[in-house]
Amino acid sequence: MNSSTKEKIPHKVDERQSLPVLYSLRNCPYAMRARMAIFKTKQIIQLRDIVLSNKPSEMIAASTKATVPVLVLADGSVIDESLAIMLWALQQSDPNDLLHQKGHNSANNKNTLTAMLVLIAEFDTDFKSCLEQYKCAKRYQEDNVVECRVACEQYLQRLEQRLTQHNFLMSDKESLADIALMPFIRQFARVERQWYLQSPYPKVRQWLNNYLQSPMFTKVMAKYPLWLDNHEVVLFGNISK
Repeated sequence: MNSSTKEKIPHKVDERQSLPVLYSLRNCPYAMRARMAIFKTKQIIQLRDIVLSNKPSEMIAASTKATVPVLVLADGSVIDESLAIMLWALQQSDPNDLLHQKGHNSANNKNTLTAMLVLIAEFDTDFKSCLEQYKCAKRYQEDNVVECRVACEQYLQRLEQRLTQHNFLMSDKESLADIALMPFIRQFARVERQWYLQSPYPKVRQWLNNYLQSPMFTKVMAKYPLWLDNHEVVLFGNISK
């Protein structure tokens, strides 16, 4: 019996080592949305939590970008942009139809995904730039905090309008756009918490709060030991058992 057990252990280790590896930072919004997409696909990966002050040489060798998220696939290929990681994951498996491909013709599929990518790109560039200025103004107690917040609000207003029309950003169904934008709206909400709670964006607050209180988000934000501390193999994903 002991002999049989010993024979099985290397096989199990090999299976785990052949899984894709995601280098991640727990509170980084880009890594956060990559983890959410992977979780939604019900795939299993190896998660390697890091800190930017002590980057693993393995991650730097995989990506000259040298910051999270970095996904190393079993064949050695590397995806080091968060949106690309999300799209890769959902192309492998999309049980929640986050790409809105089920029940539509090919033209509608393309139009819907294009609309999502346009919205995401706008928030990844224009809104993110405004958000960084807002965060810095608040952190350093500069006198243009309100001005920076107003610059962000034009984007919040548009989300509020969308969420007035349906439960999620694109329709009454959750989509790639929702989980791609959520970590950045979470950051916005934390800059001036009291103002945000009284702000004229009740639909945005409800939408964000639904995510923050979800079992999915709790699992995605679970804290793991730093990989460099012990090189422990940490499995991450929608693990049912």
